[in-house]
Amino acid sequence: MADQITSTQNSRVKLTRTLQTKARARRGERKMVLEGYRLIEDALKANKRPLFAFFSQDNADTKLIGQLGAAGTELLPATDEVIRYVSDTETPAGIVAVFTIPRPEFPETLTRVLILDAIREPGNMGTILRTAGAAGVELVVAAPGCVDIYNPKVIRSGMGAHFRVPLVDANWQEIGQFCQNMPVYLATGDAEISYTTVDWNQPWALIVGNEAHGVSDTARDIATTPIAIPMAAETESLNAATATAVILFEAARQRSVT
Repeated sequence: MADQITSTQNSRVKLTRTLQTKARARRGERKMVLEGYRLIEDALKANKRPLFAFFSQDNADTKLIGQLGAAGTELLPATDEVIRYVSDTETPAGIVAVFTIPRPEFPETLTRVLILDAIREPGNMGTILRTAGAAGVELVVAAPGCVDIYNPKVIRSGMGAHFRVPLVDANWQEIGQFCQNMPVYLATGDAEISYTTVDWNQPWALIVGNEAHGVSDTARDIATTPIAIPMAAETESLNAATATAVILFEAARQRSVT
């Protein structure tokens, strides 16, 4: 095992800090950072191995460190100061690991695609990804204007979704190619068609937009059918994560009864 890292100028430390704070670095390096036992254990269960992991002295003899060592991860003991420096949380859990961003693997013929339009709030984005994984979505596409899907706060909110559902960033031209052979539903409050009347057993793509600003004009151009969630009069619109969950689990329900 390596000697304890005591300096924040260590090259691995500086890289990890940059990955935590800069989306451009995450995209360029194709690396992301996971913190804490739960997320790292979920990644191992999905057969994803960290490239390297920092851990505090308090975590040296834990089962997870043993598992990481057995998996071939480079283990880097570090001082509490270094752990705080590479962590994105106020109270670090004492273990921080760097992973390669997985290449998305999805069916050649897609039947369930979720497209996110300018979802900017990390907590909402992570919750949506988690919901998509639970509801059987085959591919999640982040359109221009979305928060980085590998943002540390998105990863924490996603609770392991990054290893359970294929994720891609794409421009609208690419999105049009993904969806060229299927209806594209657009979740919007001003539609006349209810989401419950859609036949979700057929191939579909669903666009969900930013609740504060609605969907973009480009999204409306690509969509074939606007749909709405009927609500009581004078009710505020649902946030993007809640609306997505309502629609996706209706789609899952329909699949389960056929």
